[in-house]
Amino acid sequence: MLPYLTPDLPAAGGQLKSKPEDFVVEELPAYEPCGEGEHLFLWVEKRGWSTPQAAKQLARAIGVEEKDVSWAGLKDRDAVTRQYLCLPAKRAADPATISLPAGLAVLKWARHRNKLKNGHLKGNRFELVLRSVLEPDVALEALARVARLGAPNYFGEQRFGVQRDNAARGKAILEAGGRHRDRFERKLLLSAFQSELFNRVLAQRLADGLFSTVLLGDVLKKLESGGEFVCQEPAVDQPRSDAFELGATGPLFGPAMRPAEGDVGLREGKVLADEGVEAALFERGGGETQGARRLLRMPVKDVSSERVGADVTVHFTLPSGSYATVVVRELTKAE
Repeated sequence: MLPYLTPDLPAAGGQLKSKPEDFVVEELPAYEPCGEGEHLFLWVEKRGWSTPQAAKQLARAIGVEEKDVSWAGLKDRDAVTRQYLCLPAKRAADPATISLPAGLAVLKWARHRNKLKNGHLKGNRFELVLRSVLEPDVALEALARVARLGAPNYFGEQRFGVQRDNAARGKAILEAGGRHRDRFERKLLLSAFQSELFNRVLAQRLADGLFSTVLLGDVLKKLESGGEFVCQEPAVDQPRSDAFELGATGPLFGPAMRPAEGDVGLREGKVLADEGVEAALFERGGGETQGARRLLRMPVKDVSSERVGADVTVHFTLPSGSYATVVVRELTKAE
């Protein structure tokens, strides 16, 4: 079990996703469409549809190939979500005239010069309702703490599959040479293996009391620009980390990943050694496992809450790639 940021607080309990309306996600775009160009941005609201499923329905209704529909990030299926989907404007029917199945709606649209690509978003805004919370005051205390300190930037459990075997299957693909029959599944499984190793590095930092501490040799990432550098002066960089100007990162192993140095590099290398693999293994994944650095601590912003009896509604904003379920986990202590 992954360690908590708030282990001293008891389990508040509560149930998430009693219905889709209890989990509302709104994408925060990196930019808004400018109103002209060859690409059509559609602001879509969906209930009970995954992003790829919604894209397929939209492509069918509007008259384009499914492969021509793009998006910035995947959104939950069992939720109410709003996000941009993008398709070629010159081949699209008038969005005002299309008919979509229940649970899908196009709220607005505009043209843009460039295609929407994966990662073109600032983050996501969440409104989550926890039902039947046993200790509402404890839940709100935990929420206040993650708002102040940030939350562990774990990959959420949905990354690892219903059977929690995605990481093991990804490792097996690499050990067998890197090939797999299904391209989409291959990417998913290889990423799960990288994510599992990242979670172990983060869990060890948290267990050792080093979650928010900048260490000599850390690869630090600037939150605004994404620029990376190796920490040479922890005393200088620590205040910047405390202010969420930058933060220490953990490894998504791969040949293009910038390695940590000194003791931090040894800590990360031990995770590979404990798994019985070498860093060179990730070269077999090609473009899917080039590697990167991921922030260990995610800022939790725009936090607010309401309480009605035993139900607690929480609002917060997370950066792109972070999981709201990780924040909820700190409140409920549910696994």
